[in-house]
Amino acid sequence: MSTATETKTALRGGEFLIKDSTWEDIYIPEEITEEQKMMRDMTKDFIRTEIDPNLDKLDHDPMLGIDVLNKAGELGLLGLHIPQEFGGEGKDLTTFSFVTEILGWGHGVSVAIGAHTGIGTCPIIYYGTDEQRKKYLPKLATGELKAAYCLTEPWSGSDALGAKTKAELSADGTHYVLNGQKMWITNAGFADVFVVFAKIDGDKFTGFIVEKGFEGVSTGAEEKKMGIKSSSTRQVFFNNVKVPVENLLGEIGKGHKIAFQILNIGRYKLCNGVLGGAKRALNQAVKYANERQQFKTPIAQFGAIKHKLGEMAIRTWTAESASYRVCDWINQEEHKLKAAGKTMTEYLTGGAEEYQIECALLKVLGSEVLDFVVDEALQIHGGYGFSEEYPMARAYRDSRINRIFEGTNEINRMLSIDALLKFAMKGKIDLMTPGMNIQKELMSVPDFSSPDADDIFGAERKALKNAKKAFLLVAGGAVQKLMMQLEKEQEILMHAADVLIDIFAMESALLRAEKLVNLHGLEASQIYVDMVKCFFFDALDRINTNGKQGLAAFASGDELRLMMMGLKRFTKYEMINTRDIRRAVADKMIAENGYCFWD
Repeated sequence: MSTATETKTALRGGEFLIKDSTWEDIYIPEEITEEQKMMRDMTKDFIRTEIDPNLDKLDHDPMLGIDVLNKAGELGLLGLHIPQEFGGEGKDLTTFSFVTEILGWGHGVSVAIGAHTGIGTCPIIYYGTDEQRKKYLPKLATGELKAAYCLTEPWSGSDALGAKTKAELSADGTHYVLNGQKMWITNAGFADVFVVFAKIDGDKFTGFIVEKGFEGVSTGAEEKKMGIKSSSTRQVFFNNVKVPVENLLGEIGKGHKIAFQILNIGRYKLCNGVLGGAKRALNQAVKYANERQQFKTPIAQFGAIKHKLGEMAIRTWTAESASYRVCDWINQEEHKLKAAGKTMTEYLTGGAEEYQIECALLKVLGSEVLDFVVDEALQIHGGYGFSEEYPMARAYRDSRINRIFEGTNEINRMLSIDALLKFAMKGKIDLMTPGMNIQKELMSVPDFSSPDADDIFGAERKALKNAKKAFLLVAGGAVQKLMMQLEKEQEILMHAADVLIDIFAMESALLRAEKLVNLHGLEASQIYVDMVKCFFFDALDRINTNGKQGLAAFASGDELRLMMMGLKRFTKYEMINTRDIRRAVADKMIAENGYCFWD
């Protein structure tokens, strides 16, 4: 871990809502090390030589992905996060994230690699015994073994604990007999090792390491998917499979902890990977816009195209700011727990558990930014974008799954609010005091003071502070009014989550821009200052809209009118010319023929 990371002060999970951060405390991707740059460059070369030329073949035969994973293993890309004592590279999450972002260029193949290195391998890293780690991890690091994760069933998707797959201990106590079926399993066609969840005695949800060679393991035909066709997706069947007792993963009845913790870190990694996909789509859109002429003019010169390019870049840059901010927090938490003498399981899972709220927010933010970017990129290509001869058709199809992976975006929205409220009830975060202060503020004279004219981010700091009040107004009011019934009001929860996502993105972008100004000066960083202002302008409108819909769902009459007045006060922001900002962002990319806001 870098010295820069060591000296930062991380907020606890969810604390961004009630505590201020400074630019000194945020990690930004511009702090990348030379070693990390070399690894990114190596990964780019791998994508360009091993994946890009073979995408059509891979789409028609995902089993060809075996060779790709083998080559990734030879380069060390499959073992970056595996501890050195178990045959891996032992790199921290930041390094792994830089590489994961580039792997996000690889369409369905990136899904195969991600499933192997993430949900397939991480359960063994995090929860395996030392014997299990020694047996499996060295070969998973090289690619000699390929991994898959078997959670979803035909009868249980979001309700993972509703699984029907069962495991029964044999009479002699030497093995479990596994029976059941899993579906939508990435890498199933060629996986050698499956992390499988089943119920012991009908109710004890438990994890197991199951080898492909165990008698009774079989797979169905390849699923005919809309996208990510170059990844293998099949059903997996277990028919009286004898699983040695030493292959039980974690504790009996604690499989839910494995499943949920792996999904937490998976959500962060997904956000990181889709950022790579978004940047690549944006690069392709810029290049096409520069080349394509209509009315004897490159379409890049038209205002409507500049608007699209500018907005695509602003959203991508903002999501990136949030992603690497959380990455650093998780890193710090892991190192802190390790220094405190915690076990490998405790310190490796502790970071993702602490920041489960932020991981859920990032998953939604990143996947929806990618969907927006590829949609706009296809539109810029016009009719050619709809043709399979151009890259946007594949990008469009492949992006869609990310809003379903790792828990649907709807589930993650509700999880973020649920986790936040649970943190509050457990005393981890004090939401009551600031919530009560909001009620007092609504009855007081509004603050008409202006930000310090010498503070270039004064208006944004005030707006951010007020946006947090807007969330507390909506969420606090809903809790007070609905109490335990709130969990049934999914629409309100999703409105609140959307407000929370925008707040975290706003703050992350603001702090990154502020750090760039302090590192490189205002003149060199002006474009980032303007990008932040543009994002704030639109985000506050969204917060106002989500807030109004949330409030109207549980309040009425004078109470609603008072809250609406407060919401309007808390979402006020200066009028700015967003057209000129988007044009400036687009012009910079047009001049450089691609995304150029880091990397």
